Amino acid sequence: MRLAFWLYEGTALHGISRVTNSMKGVHTVYHAPQGDDYITATYTMLERTPQFPGLSISVVRGRDLAQGVSRLPTTLQQVDHHYHPELIVIAPSCSTALLQEDLHQLAAHSGVPNERLMVYALNPFRVSENEAADGLFTELVKRYAVTQEKTAAPSVNILGFTSLGFHLRANLTSITRMLQTLGITVNVVAPWGSSIEDLGRLPAAWLNIAPYQEIGVNAAAYLEETFSMPSLTEAPLGVEPTMAWLRSLLEKLNAIGSDRGTPPLVMPNLKAFSLDGLSAPSGVPWFARTADMESFSNKKAFVFGDATHTVGIVKFLRDELGMQIIGAGTYLEQHADWVRKELEGYLPGALMVTDRFQDVAKVIEDEMPDLVCGTQMERHSCRKLDVPCMVVCPPTHIENHLLGYYPFFGFAGADVIADRVYLSCKLGLEKHLIDFFGDAGLEYEESASSEEGHVIPSDSNGEASESVTSEVTVLPDEGEMKWSDDAETMLKKVPFFVRKKVRKNTDTFARSIGEPVVTVDVFRKAKESLGG
Repeated sequence: MRLAFWLYEGTALHGISRVTNSMKGVHTVYHAPQGDDYITATYTMLERTPQFPGLSISVVRGRDLAQGVSRLPTTLQQVDHHYHPELIVIAPSCSTALLQEDLHQLAAHSGVPNERLMVYALNPFRVSENEAADGLFTELVKRYAVTQEKTAAPSVNILGFTSLGFHLRANLTSITRMLQTLGITVNVVAPWGSSIEDLGRLPAAWLNIAPYQEIGVNAAAYLEETFSMPSLTEAPLGVEPTMAWLRSLLEKLNAIGSDRGTPPLVMPNLKAFSLDGLSAPSGVPWFARTADMESFSNKKAFVFGDATHTVGIVKFLRDELGMQIIGAGTYLEQHADWVRKELEGYLPGALMVTDRFQDVAKVIEDEMPDLVCGTQMERHSCRKLDVPCMVVCPPTHIENHLLGYYPFFGFAGADVIADRVYLSCKLGLEKHLIDFFGDAGLEYEESASSEEGHVIPSDSNGEASESVTSEVTVLPDEGEMKWSDDAETMLKKVPFFVRKKVRKNTDTFARSIGEPVVTVDVFRKAKESLGG
């Protein structure tokens, strides 16, 4: 039944493909029924790169099963002959698991050298996208990383950036720009853009940077345990977190450098991190204190997404923009404890942990926050409620895979997030102003005149016309309050992004004073009672 719903995470194949499609010389063979190579269409639509996904399907057919044969060995031979990959990753499907096929044995009959094959034997029923991606990347690092001499100059590996990553190239650019400003060399970026040879060179770096909790942290932990490589797993998301990230990076590298006798790295003037080299690296500290942004103080925000971005956005909204966090959650149960620990003291209640978008939509509808930061699914839910929403993490839409430079990491990323918050809320206000002033107040005047004794047109018999005898709009749902036409007109002048909440509060007020119909007078009394 869950297949009938939208899902926050993709399948295990989606996660595997995010890693293999990121790398050079690596090809995936998916042993599954015809049509399960849908992932190819997703990549060609969203990735915006000239490369075609390195994915082939070994078709499982009913006739083959009846005859006791498998197409996997032949498919592996064809892939090897046509693409000449350095490594072929063989991924199981749900059908493979149900049939209990031995992929290792089938692969051994292909004739392709064993060292160029890797069967990633996970359970596709239990493992989803992020766990599959992180697990495969960790296995690849374990398989190919070898002991070697460290680089002479301070260097780092950047781990966890994968195909279809959220603002991938922009975030990577932001990090590498900061590293260049500090005089730090990037040894390897993996899996994005890396080869099997690059994975072998990972231990040459001084330190590993793994900013995403979802992918890369476990690989960094393995490298630290096996090759004594320290790691930096915080995300530079926001101005203060970026400053803390830079200080931690320098501290860790200088500790290594002191043992090696190299000169210490020093923090340059902050202007060196700006795009023009002349101004402050971020405008957020100033912007947050402007009169325009003061109106955001204590506005209510709700955040839901993966682990990394949920934590980062909650802290950014409260610490740097002064917004009130009314709730937050994540769809990644395996990272929920980390999120709870990071957000201790930030949330008014318990962290919401669910993979049902309907549950999240219900919270948004009940709370009607001033801003929602979430996934494409929250954006869809908010559109129906007229609630401002900005997408801050996967799952995403094509508009979140842009050609331009729109990072979320670093000082430049803080500016982008602040702009998005401002525009998301202000554009909603603009729509409200159009609604409010578009009629030049004529509807309000008409409502007032009808209240002050406007004569109801009558027919030839002197009786009120049917079309106007009833001034009450009856809502279709049983149990909901009736609203007069004039009250409905006044409700339209309320900002659209809180209109649903105002209606709900007014209904409650009307019931509390025993009014069967919400009239203009009741509406005004409710507004005064609620402090509007």
